Amino acid sequence: MEQNNNLTENQIASIIVDCCYHIHIELGPGLLESVYEEVLFHELTSKNLTVEKQKPLPVIWKNLKLNLGFRTDLIVNNKVIVEIKSLEEIHPVHPKQVLTYLRLTGLKLGHLINFNSPLIKSGITRIVNNL
Repeated sequence: MEQNNNLTENQIASIIVDCCYHIHIELGPGLLESVYEEVLFHELTSKNLTVEKQKPLPVIWKNLKLNLGFRTDLIVNNKVIVEIKSLEEIHPVHPKQVLTYLRLTGLKLGHLINFNSPLIKSGITRIVNNL
């Protein structure tokens, strides 16, 4: 099967949001983040997207690579970061976390997705870094 590696960030984001919508309709809110992560990973790879799961994210400080245990939930086509939550509410630190991941990787687009929202559209936050 042909990989969808030539898609733009916005095209990838559209696929991600569509998958999240269908997952939320089918499974509903209230499950663990790890469940949503695994199901979304499966859905995105079934659409011929390249998805890295729990990729280590080092911090570079003055040419020193520090492996501090940061991990991105999903990186899709090496263009879009997906951070998955299943929380009662998103706190201000969560979008900042995604923006920091974008800056550390040099990527331009991230989605913070809270599957514990009553409506998935209110649980998706788009975060951009110089896009």
